[in-house]
Amino acid sequence: MTGHLHPITLAIARISDIFSKMGFDTVDGPELEDEWHNFDALNIAKDHPSRDMQDTFWIKNKKGTDKYGEETGYVLRTHTSNMQIRTMEKYVAEGRSFPLAICCPGKVFRNEATDATHEAQFHQVEMLYVSKDASLAMMIGVIEKFFSDFFGTDLVIRLRSSYFPFVEPGNEVDMQCFKCKGNGCNICKQTGWIEIGGAGMVHPKVLEAGGINPREYRGFAFGCGIDRMIMLKYGLDDIRLLYSGDLRVVNQF
Repeated sequence: MTGHLHPITLAIARISDIFSKMGFDTVDGPELEDEWHNFDALNIAKDHPSRDMQDTFWIKNKKGTDKYGEETGYVLRTHTSNMQIRTMEKYVAEGRSFPLAICCPGKVFRNEATDATHEAQFHQVEMLYVSKDASLAMMIGVIEKFFSDFFGTDLVIRLRSSYFPFVEPGNEVDMQCFKCKGNGCNICKQTGWIEIGGAGMVHPKVLEAGGINPREYRGFAFGCGIDRMIMLKYGLDDIRLLYSGDLRVVNQF
């Protein structure tokens, strides 16, 4: 009997390969994460709505201490951005040279209702680059190359100003529709563009939390949903199909 890899497994392998060819290392980290790495070090305020019980899975009766010796709780990570901090800390501790270039595909968790486009567990990919010459122009080039290779056609992106606590300036990233190339179709709802993720220059406080001097180094970061990319590429209309265990789905890949 012939086996099949799951479409998420195939997508993660493809994503890692694309970033590897651009000089990025693929890293992995804990899905059970402390509050420091998941929130505090990423410049997410104590009263930020994302910390609320209705958005985050908090682990009862599990406590630890952060790098300053203060008590911290534990959560199921809400994004793969925790690996930004962990990797920067590791680079500094090991005295490694820059630039730092990583991608981190992995599972994340949100305490939200399940429907055709939302799941309590899903997959994201995070990209981080830190150097003395990091720039938005460089970030745009990396993101365009990534999406062009993943969807198999030359694409451009556009940035729209937005707010994320861990980047400044922050941007929503729209990708040119890979099917109609901007002319308008059912996938992009006749707009020619698909909202695909968030990005920006790493906030100085995030660099400091990772042990890096923001006066000497700059960084950019980008994140998007792997499940959403799979749904777009293969025409899936329900995210729950990826987690149903139905072999009729897996056998197509």
